[in-house]
Amino acid sequence: MDKKKMWSGRFSSDTNELAAGFHSSIAFDRRLYRADILGSIAHAKMLGAAGIIGQGDSDLIVSGLNAILGDIENGLVTFSENDEDIHMNIERLLTERIGDTGKMLHTGRSRNDQVALDTRMFLKQSCLDVSAHIKNLIGALITIAEDNLDTVMPAYTHLQKAQPTTLAHYMMAYCEMFFRDCVRFDAAFNAADVMPLGSGALCATTYPLDRQMVADELGFSALTNNSMDAVGDRDCVLDFLYACAVCAMHLSRFCEELILWSTNEFSMVSLSDGYSTGSSIMPQKKNPDMAELIRGKTGRIYGGLMALLTVMKGLPMAYNKDMQEDKEALFDAYDTMSACLPVMTGMIETAAWNKDTMKKSAGAGFTNATDAADYLVGKGMPFRDAHEVVGKLVLYCEQHGKAIDALPLDALQKLSPMFGEDVYDALSLEACVGKRAVYGGPGADSVKKHIDKIKAFLKK
Repeated sequence: MDKKKMWSGRFSSDTNELAAGFHSSIAFDRRLYRADILGSIAHAKMLGAAGIIGQGDSDLIVSGLNAILGDIENGLVTFSENDEDIHMNIERLLTERIGDTGKMLHTGRSRNDQVALDTRMFLKQSCLDVSAHIKNLIGALITIAEDNLDTVMPAYTHLQKAQPTTLAHYMMAYCEMFFRDCVRFDAAFNAADVMPLGSGALCATTYPLDRQMVADELGFSALTNNSMDAVGDRDCVLDFLYACAVCAMHLSRFCEELILWSTNEFSMVSLSDGYSTGSSIMPQKKNPDMAELIRGKTGRIYGGLMALLTVMKGLPMAYNKDMQEDKEALFDAYDTMSACLPVMTGMIETAAWNKDTMKKSAGAGFTNATDAADYLVGKGMPFRDAHEVVGKLVLYCEQHGKAIDALPLDALQKLSPMFGEDVYDALSLEACVGKRAVYGGPGADSVKKHIDKIKAFLKK
């Protein structure tokens, strides 16, 4: 062993080499260096202000930590696996640089509350970062919606054509999903915005710590209420992973539709060359690989959430080493979302929408059948009777290869004398969409109100 462990006083022999590597987390938790140093600076300032250590010692520690932070960000620091984790590495570096004063830094704290603090700080920034990416995607969708308020396309249930809608209405459906994702990340931020330092290993400390000073220094809005829960809690990580999982699910659903719509069978959208790939053997291929990768990466985010839920389910109160497993799931989910969302935004911004094909597709599949039933209801027929009449009408049209609005009036009147000349205007795609003016529907005015609401959210 190159250097003595900082906790080695109770031990009479070195850690087994395999066990030391197995136990070490510096390979991944080095990403917490900034949070760890800023948290340590706040702790050192508080120790000095509270008179727990001398003010000169506090100032020296803060100066040393700031220098280490600068050196790390300039690539001048190599971390040691022997020091196990980011906390011990920083403390070792500090002590090597400023001498025994560096050993005062850990007064009144444990790695248990230290890692809880670092994780929460990382989570808060992660929530802000991911939310910013989501809002960029929402902005791209709004641009498409504003340009396509009258672009008619089919809407589906069971992947069968159901009713006509507009591309604007469709894009705003995804805006609503991603809006809820922002709300979830905001909730995850609030869950992380509680300051745990001062909880010690699990039962706080005898030192007169000013926890509120540390919280104010680091920008936390509240203090944890119970020291055992504070070090044994990873709910805020689970909240973040859940928010990532739901957002990834929304991305995956959107990607699935883009993949379908870009096929020759649908031909409703053409993804740009910049977000497509080719085949090594089939020269005609243009594959939606970015959409497929986003769809695929959803599974790894689900895996991280389920892994941490499983880790936490059997743990007794307070800190257990199992909880070290939260970091890789957290980092991977953050990295995956940070990669997927900008790609999704670029893919949407550069897509070409085949509007004529969309309208033609909406005209097939009897998407105006519900409107035919509503037409009869407007003439005084009970809805259930109208539903049966139009069902028979659709069956007739299928047998004769006709669209409802392509049948002559006498054919319509054989099924119901309530059909009149005005039925053809009522069943046009534009009329079918325009009449759905209830708030939340595809009517242009309704969609505009929805757009304005989401724009107001983005401005906050």
